[in-house]
Amino acid sequence: MKQPAERNEVIARLRGEILSTRGPVFSSHSHEYPDLGPLNRAFPEDYFPFRGTHEFISHNSETAAATLGFMAAMLSRLMKGPEMAIWVGVHRTLFPPGLKAFCLVPDRIIFVDLVSEKDMLWVVEECLKCNALAAVVGEIPDVHPIAFRRLQLAVEKSGVPCLLHRHRPRNVENTVCTTRWMITPVASITDDGLPGVGYPQWQVALLKVRNGRPGNWQLSWDGQQFQHSSTERMEEQHVHIKAG
Repeated sequence: MKQPAERNEVIARLRGEILSTRGPVFSSHSHEYPDLGPLNRAFPEDYFPFRGTHEFISHNSETAAATLGFMAAMLSRLMKGPEMAIWVGVHRTLFPPGLKAFCLVPDRIIFVDLVSEKDMLWVVEECLKCNALAAVVGEIPDVHPIAFRRLQLAVEKSGVPCLLHRHRPRNVENTVCTTRWMITPVASITDDGLPGVGYPQWQVALLKVRNGRPGNWQLSWDGQQFQHSSTERMEEQHVHIKAG
């Protein structure tokens, strides 16, 4: 476990890196809400809830990979301004150059790799207090309810959203999270039957959203935005033609 002096040194270094890329002015988030395509209507007043903790649950390596891809796509929608993001983990499974497929520039993300989950939770909480960030991502399997409340309090004060990937959690209990998601991979479909790999597709289950409307969607990422998957669009067209 890190001593207080070591912890303060870590935070000072992180703040220095943020300021060196953005300048000395700390400003709150703009009022421009991210466009999450078909997901917008699930949120209160059709706006993504910035001031919240967003929990993503995965139970195996396949769903974990899909979840990381979906989170990267969501993060790209949150990073429309000049702010940077911080990604905290213990065993990094993310390949930073691969983020470019989701319109993310790896140089705008500070990756923090730690040894213990306790230290990681502390770093996530401290980073959430810095309103110069676009978002803080943490890969933490288990979070105690009291720690969850501390994260939520930090988010409400700074306005910086927190995205938590909980891979193989011991318990999936009720928490104060603003949203809870489960992402399942779906085989991609190439346009016009061309060979190769198509855009990423997922089965997206929004299990919980405070004051919103949970639901299920089959979504794809077209390189810049979420949209209904090719299969879902074809089904909608079929229904429309049949009804006509």
